[in-house]
Amino acid sequence: MPEEWRRDGFLISTDPALLDLHVVHRWLSESSYWVRGIPFDVVRRGTEASLNFGLYAAGGKPQAGLARIITDYATFAYVCDVFVLDEYRGRGLGVWLMECVAAHPRLQGLRRWMLGTKDAHTLYQKTGFTPVAAPDRWMEKADAEIYTRAAAASSTTEDA
Repeated sequence: MPEEWRRDGFLISTDPALLDLHVVHRWLSESSYWVRGIPFDVVRRGTEASLNFGLYAAGGKPQAGLARIITDYATFAYVCDVFVLDEYRGRGLGVWLMECVAAHPRLQGLRRWMLGTKDAHTLYQKTGFTPVAAPDRWMEKADAEIYTRAAAASSTTEDA
């Protein structure tokens, strides 16, 4: 059963049927610094495998933002793809979005939450996030050029 929160004419919902993947894809592929150029199919598959918190203006449309949570619902959650569209910023919606994420009944009792951010530390600190206590214990495997290569390969295939 989807969870919903309402405030000041806005709706946050975990109902996947409300997601406007074209809005999500456009923002992630054109405006984000972390997945610029991400293909639509990757966004679709990612949202299908995640708990999504869509932020919507009055009436459930248009989509105004998103927070995507990757979790096992038992011990761990990874927060990613958090954004609020420019025209809705400055209203505290990002903090509210993260408060709703933290309040979700199925996410209670998790041992660890993680996220990565270049520029929104203050936002996440408002909902309890802190810098990693022991960064020497954490590792990553990252491919920053994966979408660039995929786009180039797709372009080459289309030209053939």
